[in-house]
Amino acid sequence: MHGRVKVRTTEEERERKKKEQALKVRAYRAAMTKILKKRSAGELDDELLLLTVQILLRNPDISTLWNIRRECVQVKLEQLIKAKEAEPAAADATATVTVTEEGEEKADEGKPTTPQVEQLLQAVYTTELDLTEQCLMVNPKSYNGWHHRCWTLEQNPQADWQRELQLCNKYLKYDERNFHTWDYRRYVSAKAAVPAEQELDFCTDKIKVNFSNYSSWHHRSLLLPEIYPNEQRDRPMAEHKLKEELEMVLTAAFTDPNDSSAWFYQRWLLGSGAQQQQPASVAAFRCCHHQAKLALNKPSPELAKLQILLVSEQHTEELMFWGPANPDKTLWQCNQDIEMKPNVQYVLQIREQRLQLSTHPTDQSLYYFVPPAAVSSCSKELLAELQTQLQSCLDLLEYEPDSKWTLLTSALLMRAIDADANHERSLTHLSKLQQVDALREGYYKDLARRWTMEHALANWPQSAEFPKHFAMPKDVNAPTYMQYLIIADDVSTAAAAAAAN
Repeated sequence: MHGRVKVRTTEEERERKKKEQALKVRAYRAAMTKILKKRSAGELDDELLLLTVQILLRNPDISTLWNIRRECVQVKLEQLIKAKEAEPAAADATATVTVTEEGEEKADEGKPTTPQVEQLLQAVYTTELDLTEQCLMVNPKSYNGWHHRCWTLEQNPQADWQRELQLCNKYLKYDERNFHTWDYRRYVSAKAAVPAEQELDFCTDKIKVNFSNYSSWHHRSLLLPEIYPNEQRDRPMAEHKLKEELEMVLTAAFTDPNDSSAWFYQRWLLGSGAQQQQPASVAAFRCCHHQAKLALNKPSPELAKLQILLVSEQHTEELMFWGPANPDKTLWQCNQDIEMKPNVQYVLQIREQRLQLSTHPTDQSLYYFVPPAAVSSCSKELLAELQTQLQSCLDLLEYEPDSKWTLLTSALLMRAIDADANHERSLTHLSKLQQVDALREGYYKDLARRWTMEHALANWPQSAEFPKHFAMPKDVNAPTYMQYLIIADDVSTAAAAAAAN
């Protein structure tokens, strides 16, 4: 019928797309061949730049083309900078002297050999920025596009960082969860010296628009420790602000219990991230006349470079030639003759730590032990907030008993409130999570083993068998925290204990 577009059949449409794709591939190969040929010949000119543009606007993720483009831009910049540096000398060389009507000599100003060099330099930078902006409209998550934009700005001593902040705002309106834009915003805000408080307000606004914004929560976690530092460094931020954040994130989490963003942020608030940033500390130590062993709470490849001293009132001896005794370098060993006298108090000195040593009942060797810290202490106000949050989670579980995030968070809150008293309850939640979230069953089992080992080590010093014997808890067969057991003469498994009985 006249005036109506013919509807292609599926086969015709498939054939048409196939031909179009073949033409695109042919054009791409021809352009790439020409580009690589010009690059090999050292022809880093405007034509080469134009050829790269034609491909990058269609596919911004070809790293080779961005590298070639940077080579071309570097050549142009070097030429312009040389011309700029030559201007004063050229102006002096071309200056002439004329005599005025009054008979005074006056030097004529020389004309620069390369006029408006600074404008030409800025034109080069602007061209690159415009190109990256067009490419990012094609693919806002292009690693290469964002990297080239950063590179261009680094070359320009007159970069307009406020304009870049506005660009971030623009792109975050398109997609407020694009982590590439958030990464770029952190880079730009640092260059523009944006106050951290202002960035925090921006984060808050974005979270209010969409709670499910992991990138914004992450950005927030980087700002808060800077604005509200914790002097004890055992919490991610000052306690009064931590309490406020817990209140806010609970509202976000309960708005959509199945969304992970707020739960992850809450877990960071409850976790020991601040402790993990601290340097390694001594977890256990044992020393006899011919050997010393030192266990750390975290890996420390630099321990061999530290000065470690065994100090008494009468004598100080340096323990030297330390070597790692396990692959992750949490256990170190020193083999040397060590002078130790009975009935003398000794102190182990390493970095700022001075650790009071005890005498081992088995062989009169020296030892030190501190169990792994499950959680940090908190004020009454923060403890009350944690208890309120736990009760809210337990209430939610009555309506949604299989909510994995609520189950996990309630277990974490129990440990934050009282890890020892709530040990069995928290393990019950992990056991249920293995059924509710079967894909992560191994993770929950590993977490349960870790918590069980922490609980056993925390209660070991109150045992009658401390420090001679340690009984491994049931179901703990992985070598978690094994470096802590160097002070024990004997370590028995639950299976061995059952067999003995």
